[in-house]
Amino acid sequence: MVLYTSPFPNSFLSVLHSFSWGLIFPCYWLADRLVASFVPTTYEKRQRADDPCYFHALCIIITTPIYLALLVASLPFALIGFLLWSPLQSARRPYIYSRLKDKNHANGATLLTEWKAAGNGKSFCFGSANVCLLPDSLARFNNVFNTQARAKEIGRRIRNGASRPQIKIYIDSPTNTSISAASFSSLVSPQGGDNTNRTVNAGIKRTTSMEYKGDNCGSNNSEDSREDKGGAGEPNEGEENTCIVRINGEDNGHMSDTETDPVNGQAHASGPAEPSLEGDAEISKTPNHKQKEGDSGSLDSYSASRESLVKVRVGDGTVDQSTVNNKLLYKASIMKKTSVRKKKHTDETFDHEISAFFPANLDFLCLQEVFDKRAAEKLKEQLHHYFEYIVYDVGVYSCHGCCSFKFVNSGLLFASRYPVMDAAYHCYPNGRGTDSLASKGALFLKVQVGSTPQDQRIVGYISCTHLQAIAGDTTVRCEQLDMLQDWLSEFRKSTSSSSTANPEELVAFDVICGDLNFDNCSSEDKLEQQHSLFTHYKDPCRVGPGEDKPWAIGTLLDPEGLYDEEVCTPDNLQKVLESEEGRKGYLVYPTSKNHSSSQKGRKASLKGNGRRIDYMLYTEEGLYLEWKVEVEEFSFITQLAGLTDHLPVAMRLMVSTGEDDP
Repeated sequence: MVLYTSPFPNSFLSVLHSFSWGLIFPCYWLADRLVASFVPTTYEKRQRADDPCYFHALCIIITTPIYLALLVASLPFALIGFLLWSPLQSARRPYIYSRLKDKNHANGATLLTEWKAAGNGKSFCFGSANVCLLPDSLARFNNVFNTQARAKEIGRRIRNGASRPQIKIYIDSPTNTSISAASFSSLVSPQGGDNTNRTVNAGIKRTTSMEYKGDNCGSNNSEDSREDKGGAGEPNEGEENTCIVRINGEDNGHMSDTETDPVNGQAHASGPAEPSLEGDAEISKTPNHKQKEGDSGSLDSYSASRESLVKVRVGDGTVDQSTVNNKLLYKASIMKKTSVRKKKHTDETFDHEISAFFPANLDFLCLQEVFDKRAAEKLKEQLHHYFEYIVYDVGVYSCHGCCSFKFVNSGLLFASRYPVMDAAYHCYPNGRGTDSLASKGALFLKVQVGSTPQDQRIVGYISCTHLQAIAGDTTVRCEQLDMLQDWLSEFRKSTSSSSTANPEELVAFDVICGDLNFDNCSSEDKLEQQHSLFTHYKDPCRVGPGEDKPWAIGTLLDPEGLYDEEVCTPDNLQKVLESEEGRKGYLVYPTSKNHSSSQKGRKASLKGNGRRIDYMLYTEEGLYLEWKVEVEEFSFITQLAGLTDHLPVAMRLMVSTGEDDP
């Protein structure tokens, strides 16, 4: 299957399309700005409340007649452009495939080594998020604004979170039973430098001894690095860039200095140290909702959350910047140890957490509501610093391919560190109401993640979708789930080059990501909860229809509270969501006839942990029979606090081959 790298088959149609859109754009932009000026967000309302001169009201009085006059003047040109633009959509391709040609541009990503299916297995990490990148006037109805700046900042935060070293901290403590333990630790990791000279400092309560395993930031492509890993007995190829810190809980309130063993790459903590980092740290407290380059949550900014970027002393002296090559401080979210004895939810077999960052070594990313074309370009540019392959501008326009006229695309975007082999898009023909104006559908992708010593390709399937959003349209969503399954089955058959007798490809995973717009606990979503999709695909957060696991939380934030100080930074939102009372105040809960529309004032009547409408599903059907797929960890992510009204989710799958290390 040919991947489309441009929206039109020839340059003439591309130029004609650009010309037609150039005629339409002034009218579109003026209408967007005019409507946006009358739809303020809560953040803007608070700013204007402190303005004694009513400066903004004066600006609206002056600019509104100007906008209207220019809008009327641009209408004839927009009409001509529309008459050219609309028929061109019949020749438009359903997506654009972008591959990073300059590998040096991806400076934040660790280079991948091809998986040869050797060892015990390999892990793959998947992320999904609804980023609400609508035209600014429409985005304001969800209480978010400045779409272009948000797109750039969202991309920056995602790639910075994903490009950090993978650090896992396990605490042996019977008191650590919350949904996600408090993030009271920080680790310093040099970017580059000598692999044998590394120092990791950690300040962790109730900690006196630590064990550090793995090379957390060195290049995993060098032969020396691989030999070191082999000598240290690394269990899986999927942990090639992982730092694991194990903590024995002796509660004496002291931290430990860490000594690194240059032979086997392990670090051990010994001896007393400073009881805190007070006096050695400078913490920036820039508000998260200020959309600028140095914003909270970006690991390369000066204010990457309150506890994320700190100047730290190592030993008795100050860190030499030239020696450590601009060390970054990465705040590691504490993950509970997978232990029946120490775990609150004893039937769980994988780690789960509320994290202030996107998972390290994120392999695949599925985004929804990337509707604005200019925002999509800015987002793509940022994501290309980490992801080499991106599929964006997915969908159809005008009357092409769907029953009703489509003004915007599907809003789907897919980013991958692994090459895309095939891609296909289908539009849901049964959209209703305002959803019918967008070409919502499903994007299906086949990626190559490795090859066997016998030159058999190792592939995986990923589906990204966004279902009908209007409440009460349960029948429409069920029909869309039916179509999703049928289209996915057809895609796998059409792209498979294997036979049972002579397999040329080995399927490692099959994952579905997206905003399904129903939750598993609402009484109004019973039809979707019992859909046959959940008999073939597993939801790590789900016990059964109408019941989620105790640690699962909602992914839909209450728009009215997005800019409250308590939740406006990744760290603050993480801490709030770790408590039941905090979730009741800032998450949208399953609807009920007995509940009013307001979140405030009814905390006692709320049940569960919020409305979870963003899903990560996987299946064990149709995979290579000798391999086993299981969830390694699941995360609810707060790094996009203040930028969208959804919580991103991430899932790491372990593909176990059952083979011994060579």
